[in-house]
Amino acid sequence: MHQTEFERIERSARIRKRVLRVVIYTLLTIWGLIVLFPFYWMILTSVKSYGSYNSEYIPAFITLSPTLENYAHAFTAVPLARYFTNTLIFTVVTTAIMLVVTVLAAFAFARLNFKGKNLVFTLFLALMMIPNELVVITNYVTITDLDLRNTFAGLILPSVTSVFYIYLLKENFSQIPDNLYYAAKVDGTSDFKYLMKVMVPICKPTIITVAILKIIECWNSYVWPRLVTDDELYFLVSNGIQSIRENGFGRENIPAMMAAVVVISVPLIILFLIFRKKIMAGVARGGMKG
Repeated sequence: MHQTEFERIERSARIRKRVLRVVIYTLLTIWGLIVLFPFYWMILTSVKSYGSYNSEYIPAFITLSPTLENYAHAFTAVPLARYFTNTLIFTVVTTAIMLVVTVLAAFAFARLNFKGKNLVFTLFLALMMIPNELVVITNYVTITDLDLRNTFAGLILPSVTSVFYIYLLKENFSQIPDNLYYAAKVDGTSDFKYLMKVMVPICKPTIITVAILKIIECWNSYVWPRLVTDDELYFLVSNGIQSIRENGFGRENIPAMMAAVVVISVPLIILFLIFRKKIMAGVARGGMKG
């Protein structure tokens, strides 16, 4: 009898667990559909013909005659390829310089001993409290005074460091046991060699995460490029799309506008899908205390 009662309780617990799992997955599925719907609508609109889109009194959720002419039109009506090239240069150079600056600064704060290190780091973190609008204004005045508007240098220089990324890497570097550093110094290893041979490989997931987040940040950058560039030769994809919308092309041909947005979004989506596991591993490591 006791065995039967135990089996009944166990069966009831399994049923509750299954019901809870079904409810959770149902809610996650609904949430996923809500999040993905704008992307679906963007892609759907981009493959509708101009006439088909304008003739719809009620938006259609499927199309029986998809076309790729909007993608060709998006590249021929505006210099989208140039925007892509500019954005690629800006993203690659900015991310590369930022990684060098961030890794070296994080190593200095995590491993080197110098007078006033804690005070300097505290003041450094205090920079995160400054509103971004004030930083943008200061950077704009500086870049203008240096006559670097409408140049790649003007686009890149204000973005080559990040207090948050330095803090994130510093916390990761601090988790590496001090004994490794002291042993390396006994063997005559220089600080730079120790950084490159020991610390960077150990913290590789976090460094990759920082690089990917910076790439996304640069690719989506809008306010700063909009401020320091009014020459179309230096437009990035973000302010290029804004220019497309403002010159009438985007307002008149919504499918072609959506095609341009799809083309711009695809590289980031592919990047995230390829490195999603490393991003999660890097974020998880950044939140660990060891």
